[in-house]
Amino acid sequence: MVRRISIFGSTGSIGQSAFDVIRHANDAGAVEFQVEALVAGSNVEALAKQALILRPRIAVIADERCRGELSHRLAGTGIEVAAGKTAMNEAAARPCDRVLAAIVGEAGLESTLSALRAGNDVAIANKESIVCGGPLMLEEANLSGSRILPVDSEHSAIFQCMGDGRGLESLTITASGGPFRDWTLEQMASANASQAAAHPVWSMGIKNSIDSASLMNKALEFIEAAVLFDISADRIEVLVHPQSIIHGMAHFHDGSVIAQLGMPDMRTPISYALGWPDRILTTVARLNLAQLAKLEFAEVDELRFPAIRLARHAMSAGPGARVILNCANEAAVSAFISGECGFLDISRSVEAALECFSSGNFASSKCETLEEIAELSRYGRFLVSDWLSSAPCRAGG
Repeated sequence: MVRRISIFGSTGSIGQSAFDVIRHANDAGAVEFQVEALVAGSNVEALAKQALILRPRIAVIADERCRGELSHRLAGTGIEVAAGKTAMNEAAARPCDRVLAAIVGEAGLESTLSALRAGNDVAIANKESIVCGGPLMLEEANLSGSRILPVDSEHSAIFQCMGDGRGLESLTITASGGPFRDWTLEQMASANASQAAAHPVWSMGIKNSIDSASLMNKALEFIEAAVLFDISADRIEVLVHPQSIIHGMAHFHDGSVIAQLGMPDMRTPISYALGWPDRILTTVARLNLAQLAKLEFAEVDELRFPAIRLARHAMSAGPGARVILNCANEAAVSAFISGECGFLDISRSVEAALECFSSGNFASSKCETLEEIAELSRYGRFLVSDWLSSAPCRAGG
C-alpha cells in the first residue's frame, strides 16, 4: 500500500510522533508513506532534518524570515522551499491521500479548510480548529467529499467504537486528571508553568500540557466530540481516569458499552488516522492488563476544574461562544506562561470573557466565515487582556 501524506506542524509533538510512525512503517515495508509536504512554524533546523529523511516534494516554513535559511539547508536536494501563510494554504491544497493537521491553536484552521476544500482527507489533531470552525470544516468536507478523521486519542477511540452509530445512546471521553488531579485550590493558586506542564502520563507540547492541567484540553475535546460525531452535549460524559488506558467509550441502547484501550502513546491514534481503514504496525508498547492490575474512574470536580462546565455553557450558547472559549484560553495560557497571571486565572479569565461575550453585540455571531471567526478571536483575546489588566495583582489567588 502506498499512501501520500502531508504533515502540518511537523516539528511539534504530534508531528514528531507522526515522523516516527512513518519511518517505522516504511522500514517495516507493509506500507509506503510518500510525503507531499512538510510544514512547520519557525523551527528551521528540525524541519530541514525531517525533510532530508522523508524527502517531501515541498517544505514550508510559516515564518517568512526563515525562508533563506531553509533554502540553504535544503540546497541541492530537489525539495521545493516556500514560506508564509499563502504557501501553507497552497501546500494544504496539493493532492494527497491524507493531510495531518497538527498546527497548535486556532492558527491551523485556514490551512485545514484549504485541504478540505481541495478534496484531501484530513487527519485532524487540532481540536482548536474544530472548536472554532467545526461547521465550516464539515461544510467544506461535504462539498468536496473529503473525510475528517480524528487523531486525538479520545476521538480516535470513539471513532473505532461507534461502528455505524446505530443504537448509540451516549459517549464517554476520559481525562487523566493532569498533574494537579489531587491538588487543592490553594496549592493550584501558587502553581507555576513548569509544574502545570509536567504531565504525569502523556508527552505533549507546553500549551496542551497546561490545558490538560486545567482540564481545558478535555473541555475542548468535549466540544470536538459533539461536533465531529454530531451528538448533543448532554449525551457526552467526561470521566477522570488516571491510568489513561481507556480512551473513549460508546454506550448503546441495549446496555452495551464498547471501549477502546491502549497505552497512552499518540503514535497509536496517529497511525490509525494515517492508515485508516487499515492498521499500521507501530513500536508502541503493548498493553498488559494483568500487570496494570486496576483501572480507576472518578467524576470531574468542577469546583477545582470548571473547564468542563464552561464548555457545556459554550455549547449551549452557540458557535461564537466556542470561539471565545478557545481564544480566551489561548490568551490566558500565554499570559500564564509569561508570568502575567496565576494558574487559576486561566479559567477565571475565560469565564469572564464568556460572560462579557454573552451580554455583548457579538453574542449572535454564527461564525460562518473565516473573517467572522478571526474577529471573534481578537475580541476574546482582548477580553482576557482587559480582565487581567484590571487587577494586575492577580498572581494566582
